Amino acid sequence: MRSHPLSFPNRAGEALAATLDLPEHAPPDAFALYAHCFTCGRKLKSAVHIARALTDRGLALLRFDFTGVGESAGDFAQTTLTANRDDLLSAAAWLAEHHQPPRLLIGHSLGGAAALLAAGALPSVAAVAVLATPSEPSHLGGLLAEKRAEAEARGEAELNLAGRPYRLRREFFADLEATRLLDAVRALDRPLLILHAPGDPIVDVRHAAALFRAARHPKSFVALAGADHLLLEERDARHAGEIIAAWAGRWVRP
Repeated sequence: MRSHPLSFPNRAGEALAATLDLPEHAPPDAFALYAHCFTCGRKLKSAVHIARALTDRGLALLRFDFTGVGESAGDFAQTTLTANRDDLLSAAAWLAEHHQPPRLLIGHSLGGAAALLAAGALPSVAAVAVLATPSEPSHLGGLLAEKRAEAEARGEAELNLAGRPYRLRREFFADLEATRLLDAVRALDRPLLILHAPGDPIVDVRHAAALFRAARHPKSFVALAGADHLLLEERDARHAGEIIAAWAGRWVRP
């Protein structure tokens, strides 16, 4: 694939770092937009492998770092799931202005929740695919219960992931609690593909079942047997990307 670094502004005018992946030998049939998992960034190995699988099938992919993550500007402490959704809308606006409006949304874990929330505001989107996504965003607050208690007591807490500190404010946790993701899924009138590892230790597969029950038809579920939450094994990420590309082809191509 051909990969091009770029940036675009979020709603506050801060530059979000991005990569546009294009098929190597031909113009893309359609454009997809990718939302990464919590603090993961666009360069996570699984995101790159998924991009290769999509471009092999003629789809372009825009992947970017949410505000305050990776190489993007902005203060991560200001982040919320709602802000992630808004970053996705900014990315979609950039694609529409410079190439084509996105036809496919892909989201991983909490990025999947952001994609589901953004889809209703993007008429161009013909299909949505989510990987290892919680049906209740407050699930993340439960995983970070100690940091949540600290943030509620002091206003913010520091979380260290892979040697990098992230500040989480009480507003972050309040936004997770206030988000009714299943309501958005029930209202979603687009084809939905749910991919989840049955043995996922971070987000239990019951979340996939809840999303599937809430969604309208056409909807599909694929069990990524043996995969980890982040899809760090190349074969797992490529497998997921190939499934998404094959499934989405029915919906996103003119």
